[in-house]
Amino acid sequence: MTQVSMTVNGKAVSGDVEGRTLLSDFLRTDLYLTGTHIGCDTSQCGACVVHVNGVAVKSCTMFAAEADGADVGTIEGQANADGSLNVIQQAFQDHHGLQCGFCTPGMVMTTAALLKENPKPTETEVRAHLEGNICRCTGYHNIVKAILAASGQDVSAIAAE
Repeated sequence: MTQVSMTVNGKAVSGDVEGRTLLSDFLRTDLYLTGTHIGCDTSQCGACVVHVNGVAVKSCTMFAAEADGADVGTIEGQANADGSLNVIQQAFQDHHGLQCGFCTPGMVMTTAALLKENPKPTETEVRAHLEGNICRCTGYHNIVKAILAASGQDVSAIAAE
């Protein structure tokens, strides 16, 4: 067992993990932060995206021990301080960018990383950035629309598919 310590959503946490424990499992099992979803365990779906030291990471591809000392952000840390939805979460709700919700935490975390890096992306840039995230319900159109809306862009001209 290895002791790991990190900051998760602004709170210092620690725990004992086996060397093979994935960050996604540590977050879900040890910290009870179940918003980080595990969809494939092979880095294909993006449902497990979290931020590690400000960088979007698929947590099923990182060992918990690799995050020792890191600053980790999960979907649970995305809401506003008063508990209300942040601008990205609200845009996903307003523009129907979710259906079953399984991919939504990873999509929101991926979007947060995109908008930090590129505050006003084009539709093409949004679609390219989402390549590592799979949604089986929405067809991506409303997700893209939600991301553009979250960036403050007018989406009224985007036709429904």
